[in-house]
Amino acid sequence: MRIAELFRSVQGEGLLTGTESVFVRASGCNLRCWFCDTPYASRRPEGEDLTVGQIVLRVEELGCGHVVITGGEPMLFDDLVPLCEQLAQLGRHITIETAGTRYLPVRCDLMSISPKLSNSTPWPEEDASWVPRHEQSRHAPEVVRRLAAEYVYQVKFVIDTLDDCREVQQYLAEMPEIDRSRVMLMPQGTDRASLAEKARWLEPYCAEHGLRYCPRRQIEWFGLVRGT
Repeated sequence: MRIAELFRSVQGEGLLTGTESVFVRASGCNLRCWFCDTPYASRRPEGEDLTVGQIVLRVEELGCGHVVITGGEPMLFDDLVPLCEQLAQLGRHITIETAGTRYLPVRCDLMSISPKLSNSTPWPEEDASWVPRHEQSRHAPEVVRRLAAEYVYQVKFVIDTLDDCREVQQYLAEMPEIDRSRVMLMPQGTDRASLAEKARWLEPYCAEHGLRYCPRRQIEWFGLVRGT
C-alpha cells in the first residue's frame, strides 16, 4: 500500500473534530478534483510502498487510540481490509475518509463519505484527459447507499457556491435513506480568509435547512501544511 504520509495530529473535520488521531494517508486516487488540497496523494502521488505490518507498527509507535485512514482514495487498495482488521484487533477507533466511489468490506467505526459534486470537475486546460474519467467515476450512489447501510457514517459535501447547495438538496432528495442529521456542508478553501468568507453564508444556510456546517479546523489551526 503506497503511503504519502503518516503522522499524529488533531482531526479538523466532521463529527470527531478535535480528536487527537494518527492519520494514514494512502497515495493514489481515481478522481482529479480541481480543488484537491493533497495533490501529492492524487494527481502527483508520492510516498513509499509499505506492508500492512509496517503501517501498523508505525501507527503503534505514534501511540494514539484513533486512526484516520485517508487519501487520496484508500478504498482503491485491497490491503485496506487486513490493515483495518489488524488495527481493530489492537483496539483502535478507525475512521475511513472516502469519496464513496469504491466499496471494500473493511472494519470501520466511522465511514466519512465525501461524494463529489459537479463543482469538482477538473479544468480541461489542466487535466483534459481526466475530465470524462472523473465525471464517469465521481457519482456512485449505489456505493454510498451500501456504505451508509453497513457503517456508522457521516456525509460531507464540499461547497463553493450556493448552486452547490442546491445540488446537494437534489442529491439528498434522490437518496432519502441518508440521515440529514449526518450530512455536513464544508466550505471549499485552503486559507483562513476564503473559509471565513464562505462561512458567512454557508453556516446560516445549514441551520435553515437542517444540515450541519463543517468547518475545516485544520486550516484554521495550522494553515495548509503537510503533516497536520
